Amino acid sequence: MPPRRSLTRERVLEAAIEVADRGGVEAMTMRRVARHLGVEAMSLYHHVPNKDAILDGVVDAVFAAIELPGAETGDWREAIRVRASSARAVLSRHSWALGLVDSRRNPGPATLRHHDAVLGVLRRAGFTLPMAVHAVSLIDSYIGGFVLQEANLPASGEVAEVADDILEHLPPGEFPYLAEVITGHAQHPDYDHTSEFDYGLDLILEGLEARRR
Repeated sequence: MPPRRSLTRERVLEAAIEVADRGGVEAMTMRRVARHLGVEAMSLYHHVPNKDAILDGVVDAVFAAIELPGAETGDWREAIRVRASSARAVLSRHSWALGLVDSRRNPGPATLRHHDAVLGVLRRAGFTLPMAVHAVSLIDSYIGGFVLQEANLPASGEVAEVADDILEHLPPGEFPYLAEVITGHAQHPDYDHTSEFDYGLDLILEGLEARRR
C-alpha cells in the first residue's frame, strides 16, 4: 500500500476544487473537503484558517490555470483571443467559479498577475486607461456569459434532436422566423453552437480595435 501523501495547502485546494467540480461551490465545506482527502476536518486548519481562505485559494488556482496573454506576439487581438479561449476552457471545467472570481476581496498572486498582464497588453497597444478598463469588462462579461449559457445548453450532439422536438410542436405558420432558424441552421449537420464563441469574440475585438484607432 503506497504511503499517504502529506497534507499541504496545495492538496487542500486541489481537493476543494474537485469537490466543487462534483457538487458546486455549496459543497465546498471544510467537512466535505476533509472527507475527500480522507482526514478529519480539524487537520485542514493547519493549512487553511477557514473556508474563506479556501475560497480565495481556489479562485487564485483558477486564475493560475488560465493562459496569460503573451506580449511577444505584437498583436493585441491575438494575445487577448488566446487568453479568452483559455479562460473559457478553464471556466467551462469549473463553472462554479463564475460566481466567485469577481466576489473575493483578497486576490492572490496569480489573480493579480493575470489582471496586470491583460491590462498590460491593452495599454501597450495604445488603449487609454478608461478604454482598457471598458475592454476588460466587456471581454470578461462575454466570456462569463457564454460559459454560463453553454453550461445550460444541450450538448453539441443533442442540438439537432432538441431542434426537431421544438419544430414538431410549433404551431404551423405561427413562428416563421424561429422555424427558419431551426430548419436552416440548427438542424444542419455541421452546426455547432459552441463555435459561436469565436464569432462573438471576433466582433468584440474588431469593435475595440475601431475604438482604439
